Amino acid sequence: MAGHSKWAQIKRKKAVTDARRGQLWTKILKEVTVAARLGGGDPDGNPRLRTAVQEARNSNVPNDNIDRAIKRGTGELEGVSYEEVTYEGYGPGGVAILVEVVTDNRNRSVAEIRHLFSKSGGNLGENGCVAWMFDKKGLFAIDKGEMSEEEFMELALEIDADDISIEEETYEIYSQPELFAAIREQLERREILLVAGELAMLPQNQIKVEGDKGPQLLRLMEALEDQEDVQHVWANFDIDADILASQMS
Repeated sequence: MAGHSKWAQIKRKKAVTDARRGQLWTKILKEVTVAARLGGGDPDGNPRLRTAVQEARNSNVPNDNIDRAIKRGTGELEGVSYEEVTYEGYGPGGVAILVEVVTDNRNRSVAEIRHLFSKSGGNLGENGCVAWMFDKKGLFAIDKGEMSEEEFMELALEIDADDISIEEETYEIYSQPELFAAIREQLERREILLVAGELAMLPQNQIKVEGDKGPQLLRLMEALEDQEDVQHVWANFDIDADILASQMS
């Protein structure tokens, strides 16, 4: 999962200092609205909403904005009607890409995403063409400053983690998706600060991308991430860390 983890770490750093904070907030608040619409407006009884609200607070979204997004989801306030769509395709080097979208205009979204794929030497495919290459997992990232490696290993055993990974800057815990909410609650009870906590689509295998395909792929990934309707982009690439960092700096 090296490619996914390195990409995720760089995205987290960018999110802290990104001048386009308004765009980040818009994406987060869309998720709050959708989560409230699907599961109700009480975060205590809606794990997806609780996760979205926590992400909003971690990103310094004002509480009034969060409350309004919840009320739009529950119908207490009028608002745009969003739907969730997943698009699948191939990027440069044959990399499989999943794009999760929340949109109020499906035709607009698919046209823009198809254009981004084509412009970068990729192509948008049919539903199901690459989804089978990914597994849905709960993913929790913990800053290494929170605990020692020994303490992390003990924690993983105590909460019945499905798998773990020790990255350069974070410890990562993986869970079965149905256990995501329960494990998040255990981590919250232990007052462990999470760098990230999400349901992720993780690749079963990775494709090594080299040469000029690397920068080309990363430009596509960043363009997709920046598209206003896109919530998440998952891909099965592996690129050397120094190339990844230089392209995304």
